[in-house]
Amino acid sequence: MTDPWVALEPGADPAERVRVLRRAHETFTTAGTVPRPVRSVVADSWRRSARAGVGPDGTASVELTDDDLGAYRAEHPLARVMPLLRELMGPFAADGEHLLAVCDAHGRLLWVEGHPATRRRADRMNFVPGARWAETAVGTNAPGTAVAVDRPVQVFAAEHFIRRVQPWTCAAAPVHDPHTGRVLGAVDITGGDGLAHPHSLGFVQAVARAAESQLALLAPPRPADEAPALTALGRDEATLRLDGRRTVLSRRHSELLVLLARHPEGLTGDELLCALYEDESVTPVTLRAELVRLRRLLGPGLLASRPYRLTAPVESDVTVVERRLRAGAVAAAAGAYAGPLLPGSQAPAVVRLRRRLAGGLRAALIARRDPDLLADWAHAPWGGEDVEVWRALAAVRPTATVRARLEALEAELAAPTHRATR
Repeated sequence: MTDPWVALEPGADPAERVRVLRRAHETFTTAGTVPRPVRSVVADSWRRSARAGVGPDGTASVELTDDDLGAYRAEHPLARVMPLLRELMGPFAADGEHLLAVCDAHGRLLWVEGHPATRRRADRMNFVPGARWAETAVGTNAPGTAVAVDRPVQVFAAEHFIRRVQPWTCAAAPVHDPHTGRVLGAVDITGGDGLAHPHSLGFVQAVARAAESQLALLAPPRPADEAPALTALGRDEATLRLDGRRTVLSRRHSELLVLLARHPEGLTGDELLCALYEDESVTPVTLRAELVRLRRLLGPGLLASRPYRLTAPVESDVTVVERRLRAGAVAAAAGAYAGPLLPGSQAPAVVRLRRRLAGGLRAALIARRDPDLLADWAHAPWGGEDVEVWRALAAVRPTATVRARLEALEAELAAPTHRATR
């Protein structure tokens, strides 16, 4: 027997779907396990929400208001396609008493438009422009989950993680930069049970693709020799290629550009302080001074504020390695990896990114079991002490030299333990 509340089939009883899903939600939030019949995309999202510390009785917080919200929306790439989105989705939202919503890649709602009575109801749960509806903030919801998993998502009623959102149903699809592929945000349709039909998901998917096509027409790609490019692997001071010139950056400017390039949606001053400084005594004034100097170095127009962000995509060697790893191109990823990210940096966010990138690549190399790739890593300055890689290399290329190096490393690892037990 099929589960119509899971499949969201048009003939399913909405009330029965809600009852089943609410029982599943209560089981998860009390027992910590996801019972059947919860869809896998929802179950995975519930687990991520719980790991992020989201509570079922929480609410969204408003991060951008008034002038900050207006300035951010005006400069956001999706502002250029809002007329198209209103044309395609506005009548559907108005006729069905739904809402059209658009969020950025950080899950912040930029526009919420539609039926006035529905908007008033949505206001009571802070589904308003400027509010942060990221999955890590309010749990499972269509716009936040769509940008988290980078694919279209429909969330029905009690599939929402937060209880006050469970009377609603929503469907959202991510919108990508047509030239770089990065997620710009998501388009969402939110309302009542009428949106539970699978066609709602297909509708927002088609709208998102139309928006990407419009963006491609409005913003032709920059010539390759003009695209800003950041090189930060294997060096303490990154280099930036911009408008035909190559600039060596200071260590702090290197850290700032790595983080801003990784967060195209922008970072607030407080977020940058936490990302860059372990010492809580560092003041916002110090950070602002660094950003003023960086803006002067970059030239006009590339660094915006409220929040701090780059106004043009900056390709970095970090993203190249990550993109190739995601595509399963391990040899190509290893070829682009010139060493640890800004190895001298102690900025907390850079340290985490450095470890994650190196860990992901070495795990892929070990799993691939290619002796040449393993040997390249093992004999590189950063791989000389990596006993796990040497063990993997010895398993596929057990030469006398490799075995001798592995034995020496394992002896070094065992020595402190041996001395401690004497």
